[in-house]
Amino acid sequence: MFGYCPISMGQYHFWRSSVSGGVGACNFFPNQTYYPENALNKSLSLIKDAVNGEKEDEMFYDYLISVAPTQKDKTIIASIRDDEKKHNQMFRQLYCELTGVTLPPGENIESFTPPKSYLDGIEKALFGELGAVERYRQIFFGLSERHQINMITEIITDEIKHAAKYNFLFAKNTR
Repeated sequence: MFGYCPISMGQYHFWRSSVSGGVGACNFFPNQTYYPENALNKSLSLIKDAVNGEKEDEMFYDYLISVAPTQKDKTIIASIRDDEKKHNQMFRQLYCELTGVTLPPGENIESFTPPKSYLDGIEKALFGELGAVERYRQIFFGLSERHQINMITEIITDEIKHAAKYNFLFAKNTR
């Protein structure tokens, strides 16, 4: 007989697998409840948040491209911008599949405040990508269909790739 037994100790969660004869092993998952009851609702809320700032994001990327010091920098940022547009469509598709509701277009914003400098913008973008990975991981936990999990995995791995590219741009331009 093979089974799993959840064990909670404060903020730490374990799963003990047991095999007949009393032999077992514990797997340790610190600081995380991997399948909370409200995971789907949290995922839906985070998906809505992800698409809400699309117009401001577009203006931010256009600004970075316009002030980038080299064509290579412009090309890198444009590729990230294009991925982000793709992610927006993927999030909209996920939301529609999960709820049957199509999200409305993003809000128009009247003004955009650019970063103080190109490097400030790159730094903001870098930490924005890292924060997105954290948020999108929570979306991942609320999904159960394989193709939806594959979609969010693609988005998360793109965000990690973007962070690496921004790190490159920051290092390259601070020499």
